[in-house]
Amino acid sequence: MKLITAIIKPFKLDDVREALSEIGIQGLTVTEVKGFGRQKGHTELYRGAEYIVDFLPKVKIETAVSNDILDQAIDTIIKAANTGKIGDGKIFVQNIEQTIRIRTGETGPEAL
Repeated sequence: MKLITAIIKPFKLDDVREALSEIGIQGLTVTEVKGFGRQKGHTELYRGAEYIVDFLPKVKIETAVSNDILDQAIDTIIKAANTGKIGDGKIFVQNIEQTIRIRTGETGPEAL
């Protein structure tokens, strides 16, 4: 089992959610986050004063998947989140030692 963490542009969230749903991924955790990388932020004007916005709004999606659909899930996220512009985001993949569904006590891939 793997944990996929994707940091994407906020307006791409619905596209990614729908695409993952189409391949059978049912559970997602979504968090609004801020960050910066190569995009570096930008300058905004507010009430006549200019200020620098270092951290840009992003969305972090986390989903646990079985090893057999990992590559398909990653490809799906890449296709759905891609705009071709800087700041499209990143995908991180981590191993999951164990998964337990609290309600039923199921463990392993059955708990996903």
